[in-house]
Amino acid sequence: MRFSFTAILAGWVALGAPAARFQLLAADAPPPPAAATAAPASSSTEALAEKFKPAQAIAPQGFMLKQGDRLAICGDSITEQKMYSRIMETYLTVALPELRIAVRQYGWGGETAPGFLGRMTNDCLRFAPTVATTCYGMNDHRYRAYEEAIGAKYREASTAIVKAFKAAGAKVVLGSPGCVGRNPAWSEGKTNTVDDLNLNLCTLRNIGIEIAKAEQVGFADVFWPMLTAGAAAQKKHGPEFAIAGKDGVHPGWAGQLVMAYAFLKALGVPGEIGTFTVDMQSRKVVVSAGHEAVSFNNGELVVKSSRFPFCAPAGNSAKDDNLHAGMALVPFNQELNRFVLVIKSGSSTKFRVTWGAENHTYTAEQLAKGINLAEEFPVNPLSEAFNRVDAAVQAKQNYETRQIKDLFHGPEGRVDIAATAELTEKARAPLANAIWELMTPVAHTIKIEPL
Repeated sequence: MRFSFTAILAGWVALGAPAARFQLLAADAPPPPAAATAAPASSSTEALAEKFKPAQAIAPQGFMLKQGDRLAICGDSITEQKMYSRIMETYLTVALPELRIAVRQYGWGGETAPGFLGRMTNDCLRFAPTVATTCYGMNDHRYRAYEEAIGAKYREASTAIVKAFKAAGAKVVLGSPGCVGRNPAWSEGKTNTVDDLNLNLCTLRNIGIEIAKAEQVGFADVFWPMLTAGAAAQKKHGPEFAIAGKDGVHPGWAGQLVMAYAFLKALGVPGEIGTFTVDMQSRKVVVSAGHEAVSFNNGELVVKSSRFPFCAPAGNSAKDDNLHAGMALVPFNQELNRFVLVIKSGSSTKFRVTWGAENHTYTAEQLAKGINLAEEFPVNPLSEAFNRVDAAVQAKQNYETRQIKDLFHGPEGRVDIAATAELTEKARAPLANAIWELMTPVAHTIKIEPL
């Protein structure tokens, strides 16, 4: 499955202007628009909380990433789908390119926490990750009602995984399992209800919180956002909306977006990708780090951006097969994807803003507070460059599955794992390099017209 991005026609012209016509000010990003206030808990959410009794999740403890970090994304078949892992890597590449985060995904279908523990030294630690995320529990819960033996085994293996990463010098985000939407065909407990399975998964989530607190590592709450968002989506769009996927376990793009949101939030990603402030009266332009104001002439602001927002295309929020639907369920754009235009001191009460092929009309009050271009213009002049980077990320992550599953654990690896690692790294290197070769600045024009 792949993103279907609409290419924007070329035609971005860097308009020159005499220096006296406008003033460009280098500055750090101004404060972002006020964060969206969390909505009061709905009656359905309260009912779910009463039924599942989720423990209080751990809040992020600041931004965990630094320049040159090597991030390992570990998990079972849901990770091997290379969807939430791809969202994460593409996001970190385009939104924070100055950090040059190197990402590897280690998804393995059918895997449990003990299974990863058994292979993590051979497959993962040999590449010296500095940060790791894990997402286990789905297979550990054995698709049946909770038993103490299930929790004990998950606790033991998950704790050992965390300790092994810490001993290797890596920071850790321990992710909870997600939720299920139906009792899948391969379920061990054929007579168990969906609630039985989710109560089991919620218990493993709560155990994960206990481990994260004890080991002083990060925690990504995947289960609760998926469960509550899925319930809200079904209430609004009908029972066919499957946050956990059509088979009840493997999410489509909507559920995967929620997962990526959970992990990026747990990593403490700041979410401020770009802010452009235009004072219409003084003709001053202030741009945040990662952007260069090229010109401002006749209401056309030309900016060269080295940072991009996550350019998810518009989609049907009533369907679970697209990223837009996931963004309608969690505040991804508001909290992680702020690409903001602020217009001050305008003489008009309304303005038309054109970015790429689209234009929208806003009040002066809206623009003074700031509009999020990433949310308002899903397809925009950065989409084409974003799409190329994302395709390169997909190609690299596809090879990483082959590298580990087919080669490390195939005949080649069994004969000489050191030689196999060396040879496969030579094959992977150009795929990794291609991502950064494609991550080049893009000049784009924002047209501002008083109405």
